[in-house]
This record gives sequence, structure tokens and C-alpha cells, in this order.
Amino acid sequence: MDFLSILIIVSGLVLFETISSIDNAVINAEVLSTMSQRAKRWFLLWGLLIAVFLLRGALPWAIVWAVNPGLGPIGSFTAALSSDPAVAEAIESSKHILLSGGGIFLVFLFFHWLFLEPKNFGLKGERFFQRQGVWFYAVVSVILAAVVWFAIQKDPMMAFGAVVGSTAFFITHGFKENARQAEEKLLKKGDTKLSDVSKILYLEVIDATFSIDGVVGAFAFTLSVPLILLGNGIGALVVRQLTISNIDRIKRFIFLKNGAMYSIFFLGTIMLVDSFGLHIPTWFSPLVTACVVGYFFLKSKKALS
Repeated sequence: MDFLSILIIVSGLVLFETISSIDNAVINAEVLSTMSQRAKRWFLLWGLLIAVFLLRGALPWAIVWAVNPGLGPIGSFTAALSSDPAVAEAIESSKHILLSGGGIFLVFLFFHWLFLEPKNFGLKGERFFQRQGVWFYAVVSVILAAVVWFAIQKDPMMAFGAVVGSTAFFITHGFKENARQAEEKLLKKGDTKLSDVSKILYLEVIDATFSIDGVVGAFAFTLSVPLILLGNGIGALVVRQLTISNIDRIKRFIFLKNGAMYSIFFLGTIMLVDSFGLHIPTWFSPLVTACVVGYFFLKSKKALS
């Protein structure tokens, strides 16, 4: 892999991690506003190390290892950068399992936002889909059934990967819903029942839940765990900086969430298409992400004027 390819992939990962973590940054900023200065400093330092190295580092490595158990822990970490033909063949022969699961996860995430989540309407048709929220479960069920049907004919493990992806979505969705309810309770005026330690633990759980979206989406860019760690790690640093100083300004760009979700849809689709054997160039995912986010950033900027 040449330097230009690495630069494009890492830049795309940083952008995607940053834009997909805006909700996380908003929650962090709101909860931190209720904490003491000492607790804030602890979370911003040690919480960052946990977010970068433990969550965004260990999770992609664990996913690659789970799909390729024969490589072992060290081999799974370095596999995508290895020049050993046997290692490259092992990764290539099993990537369709990982991509089918990740693709289903991201596509479900997009349709949940499109049908059920409150939003600023950035494109024609979004208001219509939100009014049809009851159809969300029917739509994703049909998508899963179709993917599993065609995947079984290619490899039963690929079909199983798609089912695991759907299961992961509903599990993490449950955690997010619980987190939103906990946040509403936490931010009520006069609510002082929770200690700073409890709030820090809450924020770490939130970080863990939201990091899954970014990590899964990262596999649309590359299977290289070191590159995912680098790109997502830098993205996590950017998110922490936004949390500290610029979150109110970022919240004014009302269509950035739309950009994140459409990026998620395209990346999920790319992963599904790639899992069925259609080769996608390494530059395509970063380009799509940059174009989609750029469009909604300019749309948000125009709305401010």
C-alpha cells in the first residue's frame, strides 16, 4: 500500500469518525457541564485514552480476530499490512463475512434514522419517510431476508455474518435508547443524585456504544487494524476538542447529522456490494464520505446566513 493510499484512507477515517460522533460529543458536553472541574479533567484525559486505545483500538482488532481465529491475536492485528501471501489469502477469503455483517449494521442504522429519529429535514422525501415510521421494521426485515437469501448461495457463514450484524444493531440501539433516557433524567434541573464517578462511568458506556458505529464503518475504508486505529484515534481527538471548546458552534450546523447518516448508508451499501464480490477501489469510500459531508456542511452554512 503506497503512502498516498494510506493518506486518503486515514483522512477518510478521521472525517467519518468525527462526523459520526457529533451526537456523542453533544452528550459529553452536556453531561460534563454538570460535573466538577476535577472530574472534567479526569474524563478528558483518561477517558480519551480509553476511547482511543481500548475501544477504537481493541474493537476492530477483536472483530478481525473473530472472523479469522486461525491468525491469532498478533496476526489479526498486523494481517492487513502483511506481505505474506498466506495471510493475505486468509483475510481475503473471509472478508465477505465481516463486510456483510458490517454492511447490514450500517444500513439498519441509516433506516432507523430515516424512519424514526427526529431530524432537521435536509432533503426532499425525509419528511415523508418520517411519517411512515411504522414501516421501519418491515423494511429492514425485507432487506435482511434478501441479503441472507443471496448470501446463503455464496457462503452460509456470510449469511450468518449478516444476521450477527442485525443482532448487533438492535443490541446497541437498545443501549442508546437507554442512554438517552438516562441523559434526560441526568440533566433535569436540581438532579444531584448521581456522583461525578457515576457520570464518568455513564459517559464511558456512551463512548463505547457510539464507537461501534465508527469502528464498523471503518471497515468500508480498509481492513487494516493499524490504519483504523490511527484514523479513528485522530477522529476521537477531534471529537474531544469539539467537546471542550466548539460544541455550541458545531450544533449550529444543523445538517451535519444528515451528512453523517447518508455517509453511513453509502458505506453500508459499499460493504454489502463488496461482500458479494464487486471490487471497490480504496479511494472510493473516502471520496463518497467527503462529498456527502461536504454537501451537508455547505447546506448547513447556507442555512446560517
